Amino acid sequence: MSASATLKDPRRYFEEVGADRASEASGPPVCLYLEVTNRCNLLCETCPRTFETLEPPADMSWALFTRIVDQVPDVARVVLHGVGEPMLVKALPRMVRYLKDRGTYVLFNTNGTLMQPRRFQELIDTGLDELRVSLDAADRDSYLKVRGKDYFDRIVRDVGKFVAYQKSTGATTPRVSLWLTGLKETVDQLPAFVRLAAEMGVTEVHLQRLVFDEAGYGMARADLSLFESTRADETAAIVEAEAVGRALGVTLDASGATEPGVSLRKQDDRAWTTCRRPWSLMYVTAHGRALPCCIAPFSMRGYGNYTLGDATQATLREIWNGAAYRDFRTALLSDAPPGPCRNCGLRWSL
Repeated sequence: MSASATLKDPRRYFEEVGADRASEASGPPVCLYLEVTNRCNLLCETCPRTFETLEPPADMSWALFTRIVDQVPDVARVVLHGVGEPMLVKALPRMVRYLKDRGTYVLFNTNGTLMQPRRFQELIDTGLDELRVSLDAADRDSYLKVRGKDYFDRIVRDVGKFVAYQKSTGATTPRVSLWLTGLKETVDQLPAFVRLAAEMGVTEVHLQRLVFDEAGYGMARADLSLFESTRADETAAIVEAEAVGRALGVTLDASGATEPGVSLRKQDDRAWTTCRRPWSLMYVTAHGRALPCCIAPFSMRGYGNYTLGDATQATLREIWNGAAYRDFRTALLSDAPPGPCRNCGLRWSL
């Protein structure tokens, strides 16, 4: 098996070539997650930044952004979000254009609170490929409970206006989708959520699995997770939502490109060993801290426990196959995975 096969089956590659070779990536990351800001204007009950200070508030500087991007000139995909709201960053359109000028696929998640009409054309002109809107509820009261502030009506109005504006101008990008985090509190709203998407002109809905650490916080707790504990009525809501979507022309799937029902069932007792992320992508915080993936901050507390390098002090090449990354990969393919990966696959779609 070639080194590139690591991206298809890391566990098998590890077994065939051994720990020393499997711990190194054969090429640079094909995807970068750049946390362009860790600031946010919401207080979501499922987000760790609501409950603790992860790093001092900051936007990623233009110097750090270009330093990182220029080291991976052929990067295929860049995701401009992390623990924060990207549309708070004034340089965001410039960042998107900088990446699109080199042919990179670019997307980001937004909470949709800053989708004012005056920004519509600028957003389209950047060439952004995908705009993922995390809405998490189908009504105002539920939204306030999950997201912490009363912006539901504004988001529904403005995202709907943006989609209508796209159609009126013939713009085909960015592709807009709505996302709902699967909670026992809100899964019954999924059919209404799909209907709402259709009313807004959005044709793509995703059910995102809840991620939480061992201690839990806010609504990110084991007792509110659907995984491995979906009741008959909750399954029925998912089936109904899929039927509503088919009738209204709205596709419904789950994070990890799986069907919603599949994403909520356990697939493997050692699911972490099939993860491709440490061989394919790198996540960099607004301060330059290299992390294994965007899920880690949600699945384990304390960045110091899984920091793999500092992009302000070392090159990506030095970080990517440095000792910390190699040790992380080796542990991931063992029976004793790194802390943030220990229950991955039990809480998240691979």
